[in-house]
Amino acid sequence: MSASFLKFSSRLLLVLGIAFGIHVLILKTFELPLFENKIVLAYSVNAVMAIAIYGFLIKMKEKYREQIGFIFIGGSLLKFAIFFILFYGTYKADGNISKLEFAAFFTPYVIALFIETFSLAKWLNKLD
Repeated sequence: MSASFLKFSSRLLLVLGIAFGIHVLILKTFELPLFENKIVLAYSVNAVMAIAIYGFLIKMKEKYREQIGFIFIGGSLLKFAIFFILFYGTYKADGNISKLEFAAFFTPYVIALFIETFSLAKWLNKLD
């Protein structure tokens, strides 16, 4: 395992853990259901997917150096596929996706995407 992979994974898990705590605290403050809308699964899936994609990109850096950006985009498409497989049916079951359902999935998605993009940009700049 590379140092950048461990650093990325640690940073991602720490930030997502803090975000999850804040998210649940906000729900509690407004007396909303804490663990509905697959919130735990959403944070977990986003963390696992971001770590897996980052790890895959590190493994592919030598062989597919020029295509790393496209592989990253493919990873983002994979995340959306996972969303539709695991979450969309449940969220859309009542005919609409509520703000709580939207926040349960897209809060960790955006946080993971930001950390992933920032970390990959730093890592790719070092490859040159």
